[in-house]
Amino acid sequence: MANIVKQRRLEAIIRKDLSEIIQFNIKDPDVGFVTITDVKVSNDHSYATIYVVFLGKEARAQAGLKALNRAKGFIRSELAQMLSIRRCPELTFVLDEAEQKARRIDDIIAQIHEEENSNNQEEE
Repeated sequence: MANIVKQRRLEAIIRKDLSEIIQFNIKDPDVGFVTITDVKVSNDHSYATIYVVFLGKEARAQAGLKALNRAKGFIRSELAQMLSIRRCPELTFVLDEAEQKARRIDDIIAQIHEEENSNNQEEE
């Protein structure tokens, strides 16, 4: 139980530190506006998967993801200086598709409500 709490705390610290590194230290314009939605660290703390969302279209997100992967070594070295653990985890950046899925579900629900409203008006 204490191990899970320690891991969640490490994930939160990594999320905060990575946000600062990307915002203030990365000069690549392709990164653009990025939000780190989640960080998952492996049990042995050797790997970290960082879920990101980019503001804009899909092509913008792909360009931003490529830019983050190009800067992965720099980001990891900056993170290692900020963390107080023995070994900095290997970083993997992944597009978080949960927001896109949620938006799609909202669109479907809105469409269903519109169809129900139009059917109710036709019946009256």
